Amino acid sequence: MSAGIRTYLELMRYENCLMAGFAAVIGTLIAFNILISDASGSYSPENFPLFYSGLVFLVVLLISGAGNTINDYFDVRIDSINRPDRPIPSGRATLKEALYFSYTLFSLGTLLAFWINLICGFIALFNSLLLIFYAKTLKGTPLLGNLSIGYLTGSTFLFGASVFGFEGLEVLFVLFLLAALAITAREIVKDIEDIEGDKVEGADTLPIRVGAKKAGYLAVFIGLLAVLLSPLPYFMQMLGVRYLYLVLLADMGFFAAIYQLLVRNNPTKSSRMFKIAMFFALIAFIAGV
Repeated sequence: MSAGIRTYLELMRYENCLMAGFAAVIGTLIAFNILISDASGSYSPENFPLFYSGLVFLVVLLISGAGNTINDYFDVRIDSINRPDRPIPSGRATLKEALYFSYTLFSLGTLLAFWINLICGFIALFNSLLLIFYAKTLKGTPLLGNLSIGYLTGSTFLFGASVFGFEGLEVLFVLFLLAALAITAREIVKDIEDIEGDKVEGADTLPIRVGAKKAGYLAVFIGLLAVLLSPLPYFMQMLGVRYLYLVLLADMGFFAAIYQLLVRNNPTKSSRMFKIAMFFALIAFIAGV
């Protein structure tokens, strides 16, 4: 029996895809606001690329959905034990249908990205290949898997800014870097949180390889690096004073996450605090433009 539309949407994890699409458009908005604030620049408020912003949203939705689908394709054995209700283990979609569906989404997303401009196209192509490689190999590789997720999440904002070419990449690189660092730290903390279950499943994660304590120290180092770099957009005169005030709240959240991990030895609460801190950091970027 062929899979229905609802099953394909479930394979995509469409709620997460919608969120990723909106994050990319936020990247476009932030980059645009920074560019129009430059008196010597060539952008003006009435020149906002509304059509291309819609394409950015669609590209990220498609490629994120493709990544989630290919992930289910390679995770079918684990999902048959842990998530038997997922489309492939439950029999609502075959492996072949999932594979073809993911490649279709990757192709459509990448072609649309090249239609925007070459930079968007190459980012989409690289991220598509990385998502496939991650699902097949990197997911089970200590640290490299965490770094891949950090890059992929941060590059969502970078992709939104790439509508404006190299200028967009330049003005939003710091946001990309901060997001990538924060997400990488949280991904390591999540692995510490899941260490017992991962041991049972035979997974090879950083905490299993080097121990939860050493992995925790690395997560703290990466998190502190994000905190130390967080005032940069203000001092580089990219964002206003409202950003500085709000990012201090985000930094307090990161410190709380570090405290929960190092002092209280509570990776679950630490992971939650990282998530809250990242939300405030995003609000800071939006408010600061």
